[in-house]
Amino acid sequence: MSPALDLNGLRLELSVKAKNGLDFIVAASLLWSVITFIWTLPNSPARNGMLTFFVGGAMLPMALLFSKLLRTTWTIKSNPLQPLGLWLNVAQLFYFPILLFIYSRYPQHFVMTYGIITGAHFFPYAWFYNTRSFAVMAGIISVGCLLIGTQAPVGKLYFIPGFIVCSLLTLAGFLYVSYQRNRRLYNTSMTAAV
Repeated sequence: MSPALDLNGLRLELSVKAKNGLDFIVAASLLWSVITFIWTLPNSPARNGMLTFFVGGAMLPMALLFSKLLRTTWTIKSNPLQPLGLWLNVAQLFYFPILLFIYSRYPQHFVMTYGIITGAHFFPYAWFYNTRSFAVMAGIISVGCLLIGTQAPVGKLYFIPGFIVCSLLTLAGFLYVSYQRNRRLYNTSMTAAV
């Protein structure tokens, strides 16, 4: 087997066993729905930003819950690429100083910046799970947040997280279709290997 086929086989296994990260995407959809509600409240952008930041802490426990419900696998010990998923997820934390700066100086741009970081961090998952949906939606979410954030008045900033919810649900649909296709390929390859 060539190294390219072996690498693609490892990525295929990740796509199927982790179901393209659907547990995280579904959890993020719900989380961003709560964030949308927060930004409809008649609070200052600073207060809504703080609430948003705290709500974001629920992401990992929610993803774990959806992992159980969707029966996804987080750890595939036999797959040397699997730890890369964690590294890719942790990488977004290094953008948080930018987020904190925006919060302290320009709180009305906090939710836009948070959305851009959220969207942009999906890009490397296109390679990881071998699905272009992540790359396309990374661009759409990041640019969409920027466009809405620079045009929406402060009282309408809830359009940004609302847009992210719609984008995440669209991404979830594409990822599910990709997962179904990859599952058939994986099952065929496993049958052929036996």
